[in-house]
Amino acid sequence: MPSGEYDPEAVEAEWQDRWVDEGTYAYAFDEVDPDAVDPNTLYSIDTPPPTVSGNLHMGHLYQFTLQDFVARFHRMRDDAVFFPFGFDDNGIASERLTEDELGIEHQDYERREFQELCRGVCDDYEATFRENVQSLAVSVDWDNTYRTIEPRVQRISQLSFLDLYERGREYRERAPTIWCPECETAISQVETEDDEQDSHFHDIAFAVGEPSSTDRESFTISTTRPELLPACVAVFVHPDDDANADLVGEEAVVPLFGQRVPILEDERVDVETGSGVVMCCTFGDQTDIEWYQAHDLPLRIAIDESGTMTDVAGDYAGSASDEAREAIVEDLDAAGALLDRRAITHTVNVHERCGTGIEFLVTEQWYVKLLDRKEEYLEAGRQMDWYPEKMFTRYKHWIEGLQWDWAISRQRSSGIPFPVWYCADCDEVILARREDLPVDPLSDDPPVDACPECGSGAFVPEDDVFDTWATSSLTPLINAGWDWHPAEAEADGGADAAAGTGAEGVDAAAPEPGEFRMARPELYPFDMRPQGHDIISFWLFHTVVKCLEHTGEVPFDSVMINGMVLDENREKMSKSVGNVVEPDAVLEEFPVDAARYWAAGSAVGDDLPYKEKGLRAGEKLLRKLWNASKLADELTPDADEELAVDHDELAQLDRWLLASLDREVEQLTAWMAEREFSKARDRLRSFFWHTFCDDYLEIAKQRIRDADDGDDSAAYTLRVAHRRFVKLFAPFLAHVTEELWHDMYGDESVHLQDWPEPLGLEADFEAGETAMAVVGALRRYKSERQLSLNAPLESVEVYGDVAGFEADISQVMHVERVETLDEEPDVESVVTGIDLDYAVVGPEFGADVPEIEAGIEADDYELVGDELHVAGHELSPEMFSVEEERRFTGEGEMLEAGDAVVILRA
Repeated sequence: MPSGEYDPEAVEAEWQDRWVDEGTYAYAFDEVDPDAVDPNTLYSIDTPPPTVSGNLHMGHLYQFTLQDFVARFHRMRDDAVFFPFGFDDNGIASERLTEDELGIEHQDYERREFQELCRGVCDDYEATFRENVQSLAVSVDWDNTYRTIEPRVQRISQLSFLDLYERGREYRERAPTIWCPECETAISQVETEDDEQDSHFHDIAFAVGEPSSTDRESFTISTTRPELLPACVAVFVHPDDDANADLVGEEAVVPLFGQRVPILEDERVDVETGSGVVMCCTFGDQTDIEWYQAHDLPLRIAIDESGTMTDVAGDYAGSASDEAREAIVEDLDAAGALLDRRAITHTVNVHERCGTGIEFLVTEQWYVKLLDRKEEYLEAGRQMDWYPEKMFTRYKHWIEGLQWDWAISRQRSSGIPFPVWYCADCDEVILARREDLPVDPLSDDPPVDACPECGSGAFVPEDDVFDTWATSSLTPLINAGWDWHPAEAEADGGADAAAGTGAEGVDAAAPEPGEFRMARPELYPFDMRPQGHDIISFWLFHTVVKCLEHTGEVPFDSVMINGMVLDENREKMSKSVGNVVEPDAVLEEFPVDAARYWAAGSAVGDDLPYKEKGLRAGEKLLRKLWNASKLADELTPDADEELAVDHDELAQLDRWLLASLDREVEQLTAWMAEREFSKARDRLRSFFWHTFCDDYLEIAKQRIRDADDGDDSAAYTLRVAHRRFVKLFAPFLAHVTEELWHDMYGDESVHLQDWPEPLGLEADFEAGETAMAVVGALRRYKSERQLSLNAPLESVEVYGDVAGFEADISQVMHVERVETLDEEPDVESVVTGIDLDYAVVGPEFGADVPEIEAGIEADDYELVGDELHVAGHELSPEMFSVEEERRFTGEGEMLEAGDAVVILRA
């Protein structure tokens, strides 16, 4: 039995440990034949692996809690839930964390040595991160935890590479690449974002070299990047630009640097910007690349991988690009070529991880083909259920805007190596054998002694690593146990023969005989992918790409997209602004269940502002549930859901309560299934707090205590309703419901109970709701007059539908006679005041407003139609509102009870 005050600090910590120790949320089918699993009793969730480089933030709390609502709901509905946890611990984030923690640089270590250092640092952070997630009551199965750098996952990631390469979906190419000069690595389009930055527009005079068809000696180009002048290889004019048509076919002389470049025409020129004449530099942006390819232009690289000017820049070589920009501007000015410089704010494409402006460099990288299958990826998105549906638009827009294939190679030390070597003589690609994975070409030997193409015995290991998203995109396959299984024929030597020991008979791209299989096929495709809207183009899209390629199936049936946590003013939380709220501070002041209640406070997909008001409301609900449970247990110490009460013998009010709860169960179930958590939370709280606690529980308490032998109908109803409430609250208020269930109903976890189903009772809902409103009005009447609830009332007349509930009203409120009226009592509406809308009245009447107020105060006004006549003025309807009160003119006292009218007679 619940006793004393609820102590969330002690209760929550105890249950968090017990759930883990007792394996409450363990995936149940580890030892079961997957073919025998009924998919209708299993729900699988493809959870996001967070990057572990710091403490939990409010976004983690919000996102993990939303996922947990789904897991707990389906665990009660579907019997078993696969809810794993992952850590994304390879890539730039882990590398930088290790460097910062240990005060080292990755370049000073052999790759395997540095990665071991990364593992040690990440292990410490992950242990803390796990404790923090566990403290939020997230019901993950910790026995199903994966790390994106662990050997098993490295093997799957390298298998993915081999499979895509062998099927012609990957290629290696020296081409223009999106490059981050700060991180000194290639990045993909998805890793860039727009940033508004201050800059300058520079109007620069270009000379026309020995003009033949124009009389002009110079023209103007406007640019924000004068440091790219040494990389200029052409000048372009729009074909429809009559004002500059005479320049086409001439040569331009680039100021300061002197190279002569052709003046060409192309429809991609933006004639609305600057002078309408633009320079093409290799490379300043995507259009430069398109022009370079379309017009077969030469290549001039002025900025290197570290953002430093190259020898092409002449006297500016060796300078950082931003320093060179200022020096070039000064020299242009001195040479008379700088015509104008004006401050602007413009959008710059930056690396989302470090905020550095990107460059376009020509480098050799590995790519996954995307552009030829954009429509297939769109169709895959259409096959998934989206919560909310509007988020499909973001996915669609991303695919439609794709301009690049997916660059998956990174020039880092922390990451999964490409399982590739190259022939030192002919550059033939040598792939690792699948049976040897995972491998690191920097430490491991190639699978052949001689190049199968030219016979050379010298090899160069690939030293790049995979983009971390190339591995994170495989989470459905990682969790389902996807792996390569060689054909049986290979068991007695076939594998060695296929791999070869020399140049003969080896095809670097030929797949090994065998097949891909999943250890847990019952999980795939996954039922749900939960994630933030900020990584739709990162994680969701790339997962669709990888899984479609490897399995031919869409990887999940539904997608749940959460928003971000904002501050109280709906601004983004930022350390620089000082508006960051840390979960640790929140959970020191409020129970975890209160934070979970707050997390259900907005529609899925919408951003959620942090407001203590929501946490305090959650805390109050915990106390209300605890105290109501104590009372219910006290009133029904021997009662049980199995109490022998036939539903046909229930009192009308009891039948109405359980039938009403049936309706709530149906609505709540639908909302939970549709991820409408905020609607479900608010509806459940309202019905529990007002209908059950404020009204029914008080009525049941009186009936049970007043009856000599108790009231079996009330006791049964009270117990049944309470059990169902505890179950319904369980996904939201995980700890307090577990404590109550163990105190009152048994040793098995409430989170393993069946989700409530309607009992199938029928009732007159309208009459029951009116009867409850009448009881509530009579209770308030007695309370306001300091009468005991047992104080008798002689006569009550009700104008409203309470048919069949008269006896309940009479019994509960001790009314000698309850009658219903066929005609409405003599009730009239009386005007009690006028409220002015000063935002309208003030500008209209100015100094006359005090006279108007005085007339209203003295009741010296008249309502004529919908106008107010006062102090010689006529006010139109939008300038005021009328306060009215209903008054009873007959004998007795009138009480309002919703839509019903109650008359008390002495």
